Amino acid sequence: MAPMIRRIDLRGRSLTRRQLLEAVPRAQFSIDAATETVRPIVDDVRDRGAAALRDIAEKFDGVRPANLRVPATALAGALAALDPDVRAGLEESIRRVRAVHQDQVPQPHTTVLADGAVVRQKFIPVERVGLYAPGGLAVYPSSVIMNVVTAQAAGVESVALASPPQKDHDGLPHPTILAAAHLLGVSEVYAVGGAQAIAMFAYGAAGSQPQDGPILCEPVDVITGPGNIYVATAKRLVNGVVGIDAEAGPTEIGILADDTADPRHVALDLISQAEHDPLAASVLVTPSETLAAAVEQQLDALVPATKHADRVTTALTGPQSAIILVDNLDQGLAVVNAYGAEHLEIHTDNAPHWADRVRNAGAIFVGPWSPVSLGDYMAGSNHVLPTGGTARFASALGVLSFLKAVDLIEYDRDALAELADRIVAVANNEDLPAHGEAVRLRF
Repeated sequence: MAPMIRRIDLRGRSLTRRQLLEAVPRAQFSIDAATETVRPIVDDVRDRGAAALRDIAEKFDGVRPANLRVPATALAGALAALDPDVRAGLEESIRRVRAVHQDQVPQPHTTVLADGAVVRQKFIPVERVGLYAPGGLAVYPSSVIMNVVTAQAAGVESVALASPPQKDHDGLPHPTILAAAHLLGVSEVYAVGGAQAIAMFAYGAAGSQPQDGPILCEPVDVITGPGNIYVATAKRLVNGVVGIDAEAGPTEIGILADDTADPRHVALDLISQAEHDPLAASVLVTPSETLAAAVEQQLDALVPATKHADRVTTALTGPQSAIILVDNLDQGLAVVNAYGAEHLEIHTDNAPHWADRVRNAGAIFVGPWSPVSLGDYMAGSNHVLPTGGTARFASALGVLSFLKAVDLIEYDRDALAELADRIVAVANNEDLPAHGEAVRLRF
């Protein structure tokens, strides 16, 4: 029987940084091919607004929404009908995520450089944001929480949410999405999915039916939220018209583990990430061949019993997933830093020591009792994270995603006079003499 997950053996090899980046597995998909599909959608929504949104929903979602903007009664009704245990879980998640993200808000500061020479910096929230909650293979009220609470903690005043219309729910987003929005006080919710939602947020959308009003949706300043390759491609196309959090790719987990790890825990965590999507990546990095073999045995036993076994099997047997064998944990650390996992778990002896040495990861889960599932829902951290190796330069969604740092420069006459000759000298050296004159002629 073919193995559930392939092995990559890096033992006995001294790899350059470039070789490491080439050795780690990645999901294979084409942004260029997706662009051919997405660009006409973005252009159509920009040009025709709500009329285009209904046509596209009918084509891709199999339903033509009567109400693109979700009525207030539907939001209230969804929360009233929500299972009490699910509501309690969402409320606990909101409490923890809000506590963490309120503590992230940076404080303004002032630098006095000389008498009468002051530079202040303050942080101003963007005015309006568009947040996307996927609705494909699963339902993600947790993503509603991660995006909305973070924007609210940053002080954003206008928050709009979009999620795909569902045939089984009269053309509205999934009721749990609506319930989470109402729980958070978000009243502007759209039954719009995919690339068309990103286009609507970026350019706004004129109404096409009386219930839409003249303007269905006003443009936003920043768009955030996870999604499939078409959502990521649409974000790429509108980046610069608006700000975006990231061009997120398929989800991924990396696990750095030694022979102290519980192979069942490791296997379960690999499976939990593979459950998301056939392109999801599950990667174990270990110096222990004994652990690798035990994890393989656990996967063979556990995968057939999980609900989404076909999806999990496709993800684990794909080129994006692997068990990577290394000589030792130092080499393993180099591999996980090259991989830059969206989620990185540390299952080693003295896990905090190794976690502190990690340079590249979206979020780091330290020890056997901090699984990714905790971070997805209740840890208080954000689960909207950089993927595809972008953790080498990108961060998780946080309040800074919705804040602008603005400097305020305030010099008096004497403070400017002290620098005037130096400004003139540098300006002349750059062959921009009017810059110097703008200072000199004040005196």
